[in-house]
Amino acid sequence: MEACDTPQRILVVEDDPALGRVIEICLRHPARRVDLRVDGDSGLEAIRDLDPDLVILDIALPGIDGWEVLRQLRQHDQDDVSVLVLTAFADPASRDRAEVEGADAYLSKPFKPEMLRTVVDDLICPDPE
Repeated sequence: MEACDTPQRILVVEDDPALGRVIEICLRHPARRVDLRVDGDSGLEAIRDLDPDLVILDIALPGIDGWEVLRQLRQHDQDDVSVLVLTAFADPASRDRAEVEGADAYLSKPFKPEMLRTVVDDLICPDPE
């Protein structure tokens, strides 16, 4: 699946700058802008300022964690922003919690780049039906 041609803004909130860069490279496309933040506080600020189409959110973040970022995002009626939780927590309880908290998708680390691209494309470029 290829990225759609509609301009898209993706915010990656990941405390490992090297992994954030890998995610950015995996999602590179002319119609995409990928912004990186390394903690929950700056992630929330960027969500308000940048109005992204998609947030790729780690859970274990410095400052406020990813669960709190997700909770605040959903409490402030920002349901139009898709959220992909991308975390090292691969247990079923974390996957279930992500769904309950309002995440649109969940991937555990390590991830395959093609799987990340597929999930992202499904979230921000759904097939018209």
